Amino acid sequence: MNTVININKNTLKWASACLIWGLLFTGCKKEAIVSPGPEKELPTHTEGGTPYYKLQRIENLAVETDDANPTVAPTAVLFSLETRAVVPLLYAKTNRWDIGFNGLYNSFLSSNNGQSSNSLGAGSTGTGAIAVLQKPFEEVTDVPADATLSISKSIGTDDEGDFGEGTGWYLYDFGGTRRGDGSYNKQHVAYAMPEKRTIVVRTAKGDYAKIKMISCYKDAFTADKWFRNTPHMYFTFEFVMVPKGSTKFEIK
Repeated sequence: MNTVININKNTLKWASACLIWGLLFTGCKKEAIVSPGPEKELPTHTEGGTPYYKLQRIENLAVETDDANPTVAPTAVLFSLETRAVVPLLYAKTNRWDIGFNGLYNSFLSSNNGQSSNSLGAGSTGTGAIAVLQKPFEEVTDVPADATLSISKSIGTDDEGDFGEGTGWYLYDFGGTRRGDGSYNKQHVAYAMPEKRTIVVRTAKGDYAKIKMISCYKDAFTADKWFRNTPHMYFTFEFVMVPKGSTKFEIK
């Protein structure tokens, strides 16, 4: 026997209305709005206090030198970019410093890397590295790849001058004729080359810095004031630091 269900017109109309209203109500429901989480706050200062993204200047950083024994390497000097201060040598095997001033007249710059037997920080926890770029400071905007930085190299005299050891940050004018006028007072002068050389350092803790070496003469910041008897070695340089993982050098 077939079961016949009789639905009158009013019932059908009511059912249809309910279906339509149900569809409309469902279709008009708003999507749930998901609010983004708070952005990760970037650090503004190093652990030692130096601000990131700000131009820093160090003037007349004095290091040991002995004109009577110029070929004898003086006591090295360790410098922290984080604290903008000299670090005692007893902390050489730590990550408290970033740049070593050593070698001839303490004029060679090196990094703090515990994995390098050539580093002043050999055996330390430092992860530093260094390179010199053939560009002026203002044009160095990208942080070089780690593979292009050396953990053991020291950077000093440039091949454009006397006694050059590759690409360096300064030109040594032994006879006074490479940059000077050949006079006695212009002999044995070291010329920083900020117009075409920039030092890049990965610090002992993994941050990055670009450095403009300006002078190694006391209170004398331009080449016209550099003579053989001008007090030296007093380093003046500028730098900017960016946090670990950065790809750009920015000054904000």
